[in-house]
Amino acid sequence: MIEIERKFLVKSTAFKAEAYKQTRIVQGFLNTDKARTVRVRLKGEQGFITVKGPSSSDGLERFEWEREIAKNEAEALLKICEEGVIDKTRYEVKAGKHTFEIDEFYGDNEGLIVAEVELVTKEDQFIKPEWLGTEVTGDVKYYNSQLSKHPFKLWK
Repeated sequence: MIEIERKFLVKSTAFKAEAYKQTRIVQGFLNTDKARTVRVRLKGEQGFITVKGPSSSDGLERFEWEREIAKNEAEALLKICEEGVIDKTRYEVKAGKHTFEIDEFYGDNEGLIVAEVELVTKEDQFIKPEWLGTEVTGDVKYYNSQLSKHPFKLWK
């Protein structure tokens, strides 16, 4: 249940032409404590609840537990979430043996596009597409739980 991933900014929308799948995601947080976050997500027509633990010191590893829940349960839980809903489209792009998940944000986070790649080990090598920009792994301001409280539009 340990997730290993790296996160990057995206410097162009060229990834859209490479995407084999895209899904609208709306999510909120029942808890945004640094020691544990509890997320509720509607991903297309599916509902999910996720618990994440604190990140490792390098930001690469994090406990993650997720379960699918009924759509109507997710919709009900979203109504009692903390203030600040995340609205985004997730694009999935294959690059070698890995899949990048690229999130294009809307609403208060409009203009932010972030890519993540999940790894098997910290040393796992992966292909870096041309549209991949600066690495922001471990920078908590890019965590969705933080974007819900301190959105991208307020950074400028």
